[in-house]
Amino acid sequence: MRVLAAMSGGVDSAVAAALAVDAGHDVTGVHLALSQDRQTLRSGARGCCSVEDSHDARRVADELGIPFYVWDMADRFTEDVVDDFVAEYAAGRTPNPCLRCNEKIKFSAVLDRARALGFDAVVTGHHARLADGQLRRSVDAAKDQSYVLGVLTPAQLAAAAFPLGGMTKDRVREIAAERGFAVAAKPDSHDICFIPDGDTRGFLSRKLGSRPGPVVDAATGTTVGEHDGTYGFTVGQRRGLGVSAGDSRPRYVLGIEPVSRTVTIGTADQASVDEVRTGVPTWTGTAPSLPFRCEVQLRAHGTPVACEVSADDGGGLVIELAQPQRGVAPGQSAVLYEPDPVRGDLVLGQAAVAGAR
Repeated sequence: MRVLAAMSGGVDSAVAAALAVDAGHDVTGVHLALSQDRQTLRSGARGCCSVEDSHDARRVADELGIPFYVWDMADRFTEDVVDDFVAEYAAGRTPNPCLRCNEKIKFSAVLDRARALGFDAVVTGHHARLADGQLRRSVDAAKDQSYVLGVLTPAQLAAAAFPLGGMTKDRVREIAAERGFAVAAKPDSHDICFIPDGDTRGFLSRKLGSRPGPVVDAATGTTVGEHDGTYGFTVGQRRGLGVSAGDSRPRYVLGIEPVSRTVTIGTADQASVDEVRTGVPTWTGTAPSLPFRCEVQLRAHGTPVACEVSADDGGGLVIELAQPQRGVAPGQSAVLYEPDPVRGDLVLGQAAVAGAR
């Protein structure tokens, strides 16, 4: 099979490419140049897609003896991921840029180009498994990335390969060390790749400017503070509110209204929800018959919770949670799983959170 190995310059994609070669595939490596200023993206263990990463990927490709190319997708990445990220925060929502990158870049733009060039599949270093065309969690629960892949369609999954899903991250590093890859001990990138200093609020402030408004206590309706922009908050946030509500109980962000520039806060009880409403879902396989029971994960590193899923009148989903949850923010992805203790949890699909109560 002729496959394209997406090589970020990290240890995961390096080992994934090596395993594809070992499997006898005709492998070509490609590094995605995603930043319009690639010299600024990596800072220690943060960021990715820098010139340094490109060089690391090329060295691995040379050691594997495979062709290697750099594809410039900076404009597409800026439009579909960075600009989308800014627009979502400006609208009071909390996006997941990794999920959007998988949806719009790695398994759309890259896959489309790969197919046009005659490749059969795209190999990546994601920690997730494909079994009989079905997307499942990685065996390494701590590194599982199925949440950010839940947006993929059956056609995209049919042209994807995730060689690392059946092993732990420790084993990945062992394989890299055994092969003598210089990236064997390279730190993982963290947080948001295009915000390498980790200061999301500062990044958004530079993009959107100062947009001051009130912070209102939901219990009393009184203004308890001021802020410089609603984009500095996300529903469920507890730290960094910069307000004093008059008692010692912790406060959480309950709602964000960007038009009036109002951030509403309340107590833990007020922050808990047991119903989530979403937009139109994307299914990784055949759409299940509604209603049905499953588990839902509401954040990239969240704990799955049992739920019942039904349809709403607008084509979206209503997710009734078995246990109340906090921090369910509009814009996040609600990824649905079918628990399977033998074969591993099956990813059914996902939908963007529209609201919760």
